[in-house]
Amino acid sequence: MLQPAHVGHLALLRALIRDGAAEGSFDRELAAESDEAVDFFDKLKRALVTGYFVELDPRSGRIETIAVPGYVYWPDSGHSGLPPIGFGLFRALEGGYELWLAGLEFGKRGAGHGRALLTSLMATQPGQKTYVVRVQRTSRYVRAVAHLLDALGFESIGETARLRWFVRRDAPEALSARIRGAVNARRAPPAS
Repeated sequence: MLQPAHVGHLALLRALIRDGAAEGSFDRELAAESDEAVDFFDKLKRALVTGYFVELDPRSGRIETIAVPGYVYWPDSGHSGLPPIGFGLFRALEGGYELWLAGLEFGKRGAGHGRALLTSLMATQPGQKTYVVRVQRTSRYVRAVAHLLDALGFESIGETARLRWFVRRDAPEALSARIRGAVNARRAPPAS
């Protein structure tokens, strides 16, 4: 079961993101008390309050507000007073959304919860317009996530230095071409 994420879920999201960062599923800087992590979690808190992430557009140099709808996940419909075990945050992009961040408690992995979480997220309004997913190449779960994304209609389009990129097969052609072009321009060098 999903419910919209709100600022009351910040501690849970912070803990899941830090745990995921420590094992390589998110940027490793988010696992520590660094300036980058403090800035990120401050922005995440604002996004959970307002529904928007505020950042500098590197191309235009302008401050942009980007819609960031998010959800928390329980494995059952009643959630029995227990905290959620996972989450997903979308990020608006021109022509749709990206599944920006998603995480699941480590102890709950391997029991079908990842599939249920991703399937539920893709059934939401932003999920139905999600065309892009990025996964850290160093995550030990990259193969499992790639398998789940394939079943949900996504294909791997390449890798950059840190990320494996996926585009939904029915993405608008212009968006798909733009993402593929950006990935190709930053493609990771072949492994030696």
